[in-house]
Amino acid sequence: MAIARGAGTEIIRAHHFEDVGSPHQKLIFGTQHHIYTVLSVVMYCAVRTGTEYGYLTLVAYDSDAGTTAQPINLARVGCETDETYIWGDKFSFNGHEPVDFSGPMDDVTKQDAIADQGSSVVNYLKFATDSANTKYDITVTFIDQNNS
Repeated sequence: MAIARGAGTEIIRAHHFEDVGSPHQKLIFGTQHHIYTVLSVVMYCAVRTGTEYGYLTLVAYDSDAGTTAQPINLARVGCETDETYIWGDKFSFNGHEPVDFSGPMDDVTKQDAIADQGSSVVNYLKFATDSANTKYDITVTFIDQNNS
C-alpha cells in the first residue's frame, strides 16, 4: 500500500546514507509548500583521518540579508572513528524559499512571504566532510508536512 502524500498529509520519513564524505550529500530535498521537521540525525564516523570534521548544513534563504541559497551551518561534527554523534534537537525548515525581498525580515509582509514559499529555489539539508578521506554513515528522521 502506498503512503498518502497529498495536500494536508503529515508523514514520518527516514533516509539512510553510507560513507558520506566530500563532496556533500543532500539528506532532505525541499518541495514547495512543505515543512520539514527534523527529529534526529545520527552520524556514525566510519573513517576519520587527522582532524577533519563533518558539517551538517541547511541551504536556505537568509532572512536577515535577504539572500538566496545560503549555507547555514548547524553543527560541526568531530567524532573519532567508530564514534557516533546524535543531533536530537528538533528544527523545521520550508521546502522552498520566499519570493526575494530586501532584508532584514522586519515586517509581517516579509514573514508571510517566507511562509508562502513563492520562489522556485529549493531549500535542503546536507552533510559533508573536509575531505574524501573522512566518511560518516548517516540516518535522518523527519516529519514531512504537505501544505499544498
